[in-house]
Amino acid sequence: MWLLPFSKWSGIGMMHPGRYWCHCRMVYLAMSYIYGSRGTCKETPLTAAIRQELYPMPYSSINWDAARNQIAKEDLYYPHPIIQDILWWTLYKAEALLLGSSLRKAALNEVIRHVHYEDANTRYLDIGPVNKVINMLCCWLEDPTSLAFKKHLPRVHDYLWVAEDGMKMQGYNGSQLWDTAFAAQAMLDTGLTDMAGQALRKAHSYVEQSQVVQEADPPLSKYYRHISRGAWPFSTRDHGWPISDCSSEGLKAALGLAALGQPQLVGAAISRERLEEAVRVILSYQNKDGGMATYENTRSFHWLEILNPAETFGDIIVDYSYVECTSACITALAAFDRLYPNSRWSSQIASTLDKAESFVRRIQRPDGSW
Repeated sequence: MWLLPFSKWSGIGMMHPGRYWCHCRMVYLAMSYIYGSRGTCKETPLTAAIRQELYPMPYSSINWDAARNQIAKEDLYYPHPIIQDILWWTLYKAEALLLGSSLRKAALNEVIRHVHYEDANTRYLDIGPVNKVINMLCCWLEDPTSLAFKKHLPRVHDYLWVAEDGMKMQGYNGSQLWDTAFAAQAMLDTGLTDMAGQALRKAHSYVEQSQVVQEADPPLSKYYRHISRGAWPFSTRDHGWPISDCSSEGLKAALGLAALGQPQLVGAAISRERLEEAVRVILSYQNKDGGMATYENTRSFHWLEILNPAETFGDIIVDYSYVECTSACITALAAFDRLYPNSRWSSQIASTLDKAESFVRRIQRPDGSW
């Protein structure tokens, strides 16, 4: 599928993985390399112990054809439609014919190129823990002695933490920017800046340090990436994936601290140039329906969800407009326009806010909720 044309005019291009929600495509990107290359390793006492711990029967006796569609009823959030079961069975029977073919080799080369791009542009954190470990496995299968694999190893620790019941892996490499931006805004709204001065100074420093100041490697379109310079991520600058609501909350925190006019208390304001870069990114998130999605614009149609193979999650194939993301963008753009009225962005901000407000009003439920 990664070799399909991306252009929407081709028709089939609307099914290209580059149009999927980024978390979805990054996970299945690496998984396709593992399966497509039939990646294996030698059995060791450790792998044998892990198999014994994971499975309720001997590993050698598992019927994988039967296991493919087994899931606990408590976890079955999105049952597969019958058309999907037919499609997967057909592909399972047919894809083996491509093993060793030039087409398979070309597809694997394309996939591993995207894996390396994701690794390099997230400083080997990757967008989340699932594709982090699978990307690392891809690099090991390609070359166990490679620099890429070695760079992966130390960044595993970004995801690990020890809880009261043992070692766990986080669902992200943290929520540092998200938490800091909200905390800073809350402290500013209390008006107790003298009391909170030291905390605000540290928060301001982190907000400044976590803004993305360098674009991902060009060309962005070749790797299906949205613009990111000026945005804020959920966690850290190293992670670097831009998110609409995180960018908005980061911008609001920066604007609030700048508007305080007390650099001796909270530190020097982030430059207007960098704040305008954030505005540029936030404006770019608006979809045709007026709303804002999460990491990127909506790139395909809802019917593509029929391909969703994750029985535990729904609506993961496409990045949709959401009320929370849209509301965050509205308040951030309005805050910038109040602090810098009649800027070069004011006209575009006014137009964007008008469309976004219409979206929010349109999707309100009859009982008044969203």
